[in-house]
Amino acid sequence: MDCCCTSHKKTKRSEEEKKNLIVRLNRIEGQVRGIRRMLEEDAYCLDILVQSSAVSSAFASFERELLSSHISGCFKRGIEEGDQEVVPELIKILEKLVK
Repeated sequence: MDCCCTSHKKTKRSEEEKKNLIVRLNRIEGQVRGIRRMLEEDAYCLDILVQSSAVSSAFASFERELLSSHISGCFKRGIEEGDQEVVPELIKILEKLVK
């Protein structure tokens, strides 16, 4: 992983990591379009809820992968460099993710 956090709050990702994250998002996007199609076709509520649950799980998996990358890259590097902002920043995002 080639994470490089700058003062402008950008992360340089490897092409492989970027590709994997985009593939996940494309899959989620397709699932959401499928749910919209189900609604348009008056699909049974429970069938739509099953698909909605699958989207939620897929997005949670995306978030976990991105968070793991952040912790092992940007966060770790920030700690090693003595950046005092990385801990409160991580706490803040964790609070949002566990709601």
